[in-house]
Amino acid sequence: MVVRGGTPAWIRVLRIAFAILGLVALAWIPLRNLGNPNYSYVNFFSYFTIQSNILGLIVLVVGGLKDPAGRRWQVLRGAATLYLTITLIIYAVLLADIDVQLTERWINDTLHRVIPIVLIADWLLVAAALKPTVKLILGWLIYPLAYGAYTLVRGPFADWYPYPFIDPREQGYGALTIGLVVMAVVFAILGVIVAALNGLVPKAVARR
Repeated sequence: MVVRGGTPAWIRVLRIAFAILGLVALAWIPLRNLGNPNYSYVNFFSYFTIQSNILGLIVLVVGGLKDPAGRRWQVLRGAATLYLTITLIIYAVLLADIDVQLTERWINDTLHRVIPIVLIADWLLVAAALKPTVKLILGWLIYPLAYGAYTLVRGPFADWYPYPFIDPREQGYGALTIGLVVMAVVFAILGVIVAALNGLVPKAVARR
């Protein structure tokens, strides 16, 4: 039996609405390039932005339609929130002027700003009763670490890297390693913050 979370109906409706917007944004460019022999779908789906948005949309759809309340589901919600928070921050700090294949402004804004903000807002509004434990944070970090390994292994074969900060061809592996270690530490800190801020709004209201 699936235990329901009791999320207000207006939040569930907004989850579905934003999931539809995100799905259209995700599908727009791949569909437009059907039949284009020069377009790489593998490259497109190798962006952290795309993968994190796919997870985020799954969370929005399931949360809107089913509203599960189990711990595993809430851990997944938190993971999606963390990954999209990373997407939001990394884009704003490092990638705002970089071509990441999202050539249309509304798509770029939707996937790098709107959907991340929606997941963050949802996380702040709907409590999941998770504490920022070491086990939780390390579990959340498995995917970013696996993504980095995948990118570095595939890069030499494809002669393509999705982001400059994970491209060793110009900066070398020494500088790349230092940069990735720093980013891993930042991601861990963000994970702690995300876990700690869950349900911030209802908690603040309850204290009044």
